[in-house]
Amino acid sequence: MGEFTELATQVMARCETLGDLSQDPQCLDRRYLTDEHKLANQLASGWMIEAGMTTWQDAVGNIWGRYTSSVPNAPRLIIGSHLDTVPNGGKYDGMLGVVAAISLVAMFDGTQSRFPFHIDIVGFCDEEGTRFGTTLLGSRALTGQWQDSWRYLKDVDGISLEQAMTNFGLNFDAIASAAISRTDILGYLELHIEQGPVLEQENLPVGVVSAIAGAKRFNLSVEGMAGHAGTVPMSMRVDALSAAAEMILSVEHISQHRPGVVATVGKIVNGPNGVNVISGRTTFSLDIRSEDDSLRDTVLTEILQSFDHIAHKRKVGLAVEQTHSAPAVHCDQNLKQALVDGVQASGISPRVLASGAGHDAMAMAEICPVAMLFTRCKGGISHHPLESITLEDVAASLSVLHKTISGLKHN
Repeated sequence: MGEFTELATQVMARCETLGDLSQDPQCLDRRYLTDEHKLANQLASGWMIEAGMTTWQDAVGNIWGRYTSSVPNAPRLIIGSHLDTVPNGGKYDGMLGVVAAISLVAMFDGTQSRFPFHIDIVGFCDEEGTRFGTTLLGSRALTGQWQDSWRYLKDVDGISLEQAMTNFGLNFDAIASAAISRTDILGYLELHIEQGPVLEQENLPVGVVSAIAGAKRFNLSVEGMAGHAGTVPMSMRVDALSAAAEMILSVEHISQHRPGVVATVGKIVNGPNGVNVISGRTTFSLDIRSEDDSLRDTVLTEILQSFDHIAHKRKVGLAVEQTHSAPAVHCDQNLKQALVDGVQASGISPRVLASGAGHDAMAMAEICPVAMLFTRCKGGISHHPLESITLEDVAASLSVLHKTISGLKHN
């Protein structure tokens, strides 16, 4: 891995540089269609040009670089990730995948290596969805999946998406031109930090992604009867919060005994929420994920049946509202195997694992084969300033990608 250490040093330094581009001086916060988005694109474009690439910005604000093939009418291998962040985010989520790919192409250019396919690097403009509340805007534009109603989405300052695009120098009505042809794409590769603790626990620098989990989300409302905390006997109470608490524990209990599924209650609102008032209404969220949609839905049915049983037993009302549904995305078998081969060729034990978090690869899977490589991150911490990776793990990631791309050259 020694030959990639110098390259990894460059990648780490460039992530630091991008980490300084923030709309908030107190933390890293870089959102879509801001001045910082424009500066990040300019920075990445400059690095792409240094790496021997031609560059352009598309109609949605993604930044592109092409390392041109030696073969006429060659297909394209797209490598990328996102350049936007969450508020108070880390320096490697998304950025690592863009910066590492650029440095790798610079290495190819330095050795005059050419391929029977174009290597196209993309820095997606908005994966997190922080500014306008809709995720994967950059990658979904490539697949032609933008909705006309999105022009009316507004940020916290009341600026519409359409207006923000105009202010940035883009045109909402030209968004269709960002869509790319499906016919000439070899595939999409994405390097990303794991955002979880598995690789660290198993002492591995990288892992190959099998699938991106499908998720469903719900809001649940439990209706009881508010009353005086001192005058209503315990046996006569219809306590919404107690019922919700039992339901929440059932989520934990059921999902702990169903390997391959994770379920989370992350938000709860109670009313009247007074210290001396029995709860009359409690709402809570449910997020359930798995790389196996059928397994996820089976466990979901079990959880909802448990809720109904608790509601009946406690004589509370229960309303269930589904707010989100996304199917699992399975990585392409051939591209996944190419990454596994690259891991083995780098002298690393291959570990295949699912991604519980969403990624741009989910959108890209609609138009081409996709695969992902994870880099170990300290404590599995992400979306936080303590997000941390090591030079050695970046070198390992570069080695795997180098061997993977070189292997595709001969297939």
